[in-house]
Amino acid sequence: MNIAFYTDTYLPAVDGVVTSVNNFAAELEKRGHRVYIFTAGKKDWNGSNDAVYKVFFAKGVRFSKYPQYTFAVFPYLLASKARTLKIDVVHVHTPFSMGISGLMASKLNRIPLVGSFHTLFTDKSVIKEYVSSNSFIEGVANRYSWSYARFFYNKCDVVTAPSSAIEELLHKHKILNTRVVENGVNTRLFNTGVDGSAVRSALLGAKGSKKKIVMYVGRISPEKKLDVLIEAARLLRKSDLLFAIVGSGPSLEHCRRMVSRYGLGSMFKFLGFIDNCSLPVYYAASDVFCIPSTFETQGIVSIEAMACGKPVVAADYLALKGLVKDGYNGEKFAPNSPKDCAEKIEKVINNIGRYNGMSATASNYSVESTTDRLVRVYEGAARHN
Repeated sequence: MNIAFYTDTYLPAVDGVVTSVNNFAAELEKRGHRVYIFTAGKKDWNGSNDAVYKVFFAKGVRFSKYPQYTFAVFPYLLASKARTLKIDVVHVHTPFSMGISGLMASKLNRIPLVGSFHTLFTDKSVIKEYVSSNSFIEGVANRYSWSYARFFYNKCDVVTAPSSAIEELLHKHKILNTRVVENGVNTRLFNTGVDGSAVRSALLGAKGSKKKIVMYVGRISPEKKLDVLIEAARLLRKSDLLFAIVGSGPSLEHCRRMVSRYGLGSMFKFLGFIDNCSLPVYYAASDVFCIPSTFETQGIVSIEAMACGKPVVAADYLALKGLVKDGYNGEKFAPNSPKDCAEKIEKVINNIGRYNGMSATASNYSVESTTDRLVRVYEGAARHN
């Protein structure tokens, strides 16, 4: 098949959508399919994926707060490319300007259309952070976000959800014809054989060799609830714990100030952005992974941590509710509760050998198995178009 991916976010931005797009594209190409990526921006990252799949860029405007993200101003001329490339399936990964371009390409050329609901762009905290600080625009976006989601996704032949929790949410808001297709994790890259000893030594130093490392990986932004983790560390206030925070984002300075204000400087290290190829050794260096977010549609970083053999302490909410099984691959805590988060971190640290289900859980999300499910969706959409 010739497959067109349309996405509003792509390299050099790094997030769950970009990871999903690249993982699926690489695996599909490996199986003999041809993948074309249509996105906003321009090729300005180090290196190129063009040897693997072709990327087309639509010019756009960069977000001032998030310069790694670009909004395509007029991407619709790219819709004609679908005919010249003999596209068999259009897969829209985001529902904004590039998603509309993909929808047009599908309808104008009578090509099956698959949509993926990756991100909770309907969430109020996300609208406040990413859409506008203008109260009127924010109010309109809050009121009509699900209406727009219904308009867009119900035009797709099939809508994929990355977890059953998100599929249920889509059904609640009358978005139908859904299938659960999880985003795959590269288990050849993330696995229990990764040696994290060098990173662990660098983080702890000779004097801190007996400390336990609690790690977070992801965007540092309001919806990720890093405040909860910092408050939990304040309650624990133990000299034998180090909280390693991997990632960057608009809340980074806020989090640094919180840590300083609470006198937790010796318990925290902010490590900044770390590229995907280097991440496995950081997971391997940790003892526990903690994700306090109430925003996760799947929780890819949690699965990556499990693939590296690390138990996960997670907020009992949305996709994480079904992913983390207490006493098996980690522990869940009450959302937005620093006290419960602290208690569950301590429980896992004190019973680390009890948790043995991480690798088995991660194997269900290998990019090979999730691509099998995605190809079946493509084939079904093509048959019924």
